[in-house]
Amino acid sequence: MELLAAQPAPHIDYAALSPMIVVFAAAVVGVLVEAFAPRRGRFTAQVALSGAGLIGAFAAVIVLALRGTGRTVMAGSVTVDGAALFLQGTILVVAFLSLMLFVDRRLTLRRPARETAAAGAGAPFFAPQASAVPGGAAEAVARRAGIVQTEIFPLAMFSVGGMMLFPASADLITMFIALEVLSLPLYLLCGLARHRRLLSQEAALKYFLLGAYSSAFFIFGAALLYGYAGTVSLDGIAEATRASVEADGPGGATLLALVGAGLLGMGLLFKVGAVPFHSWIPDVYQGAPTPVTAFMASATKIAAFGALLRVFLVALPALHDQWRPVLWAVAIATMVFGSVVALTQTDIKRMLAYSSVSHIGFMLTAVVPASDDGLSAVLFYLAAYGVSAVGAFALAGLVRSAAADVSGDGLAPEAPDTAQWVGLGRRHPVFGAALALLLLAFAGIPLTSGFVAKFVVFSAALGGGETALVIVGVVCSAIAAFFYIRVIVLMFFAEPGGGTPVVAAPGALTAVAVVVSVVVTVVLGVAPQPLLDLADTAAPFLH
Repeated sequence: MELLAAQPAPHIDYAALSPMIVVFAAAVVGVLVEAFAPRRGRFTAQVALSGAGLIGAFAAVIVLALRGTGRTVMAGSVTVDGAALFLQGTILVVAFLSLMLFVDRRLTLRRPARETAAAGAGAPFFAPQASAVPGGAAEAVARRAGIVQTEIFPLAMFSVGGMMLFPASADLITMFIALEVLSLPLYLLCGLARHRRLLSQEAALKYFLLGAYSSAFFIFGAALLYGYAGTVSLDGIAEATRASVEADGPGGATLLALVGAGLLGMGLLFKVGAVPFHSWIPDVYQGAPTPVTAFMASATKIAAFGALLRVFLVALPALHDQWRPVLWAVAIATMVFGSVVALTQTDIKRMLAYSSVSHIGFMLTAVVPASDDGLSAVLFYLAAYGVSAVGAFALAGLVRSAAADVSGDGLAPEAPDTAQWVGLGRRHPVFGAALALLLLAFAGIPLTSGFVAKFVVFSAALGGGETALVIVGVVCSAIAAFFYIRVIVLMFFAEPGGGTPVVAAPGALTAVAVVVSVVVTVVLGVAPQPLLDLADTAAPFLH
């Protein structure tokens, strides 16, 4: 005991951890607000607290970037390098845009003159009382009272904190903790949809069960790698595998290391949604509240892909010859499956879900060569896709059924069936133009961010000699363009019918989020060089 007391306490660089500290502090204070603040003032307090936390964390990221990067903190468990700060900044931006969708409490339906315009009370996307039985008397009373779920804000902030830690983790234990911190709040948020409650709860249960399996694979892989290398540090695992390969040649890595790397990769590929670990994505995206879907499609993808990059490029570069064929096959399967299955979807959220699967495949093409060029290309792709995804899901959530509202809260449910969107763009040209632009960006049409993103990842893959992957990617991009353009044709080139849904007038914050998404999509398509330069500067991981 005297020996332990004589040892100096480890130094903690709080400044390097300040972005995550700000976010987690806002989340903890949000929990206290839920416990002690009067119900009438909770919503305003939570919105202000969450917004201030995200802005403060983004400012801290900028300060750290200006001060210089390239160090590990917290006894070597957290890395502060350019790639980590780039990913954290991107997560905070898309999280702030998603928060705007969380905040809006009222959507006004533009109905024909013979009908009365209806306004939704409370929160248009979230259930007023999560514990109420769907369709029961308690739920109806809560809807009429206009009760708003305010615990969604601290839950989202905890998830953001985990997302920021996930790609910055320098050892597998910290990475696993970050994985659980980002995932557990999402399991709850997915079950809080205002309409189609049973579908939402089913989505949450599926996400939880499959997420638990993926976490088990991850921690089992981490245990095997620890048994092989004697450390959970990513640098330590890299050194152990490199020593084995140098001593015994390319086949020198033991079965223990290969199995551990495979199980670890399975857990990470589940979080990014790559085939064959994608099955949760369409169901969860469809059932979750639309703001939560936007949040997962953008921020979760960025965090998970950042962690995957760090594991494969920092911990396992010596095993590149072993994991390259696996990722090669996964990339092709992901691109082909996501693009082809999306052709059959008529639900806009499921279509965008399978679209996100195909985009993961496109990004994996740049990971296979294991180069800094590929890393910078993926960083740019994640930023461009994340912002566009928030805008696309925000617009999808504005389309509401033209039928009479039967929920008793004055707001018709969403109408995601694109087969009914005939003439919707002609009735609502601003909505149609914004959604069409974002869909064209997903398709990779020139002068949009999607075109530049695909160009840089395919260029990186070509530079690494992965010509076959690029050919498959170009073909799948052409297939994907069909189902995006099909929605545009339905909206603008067909006569609207009597059952065509209506577009709700968004609140101010939703409108701002959509405008920012559209503007960023255009700017990154016309003048992408500043962000490309920033990604190039941030690209090398700290080894």
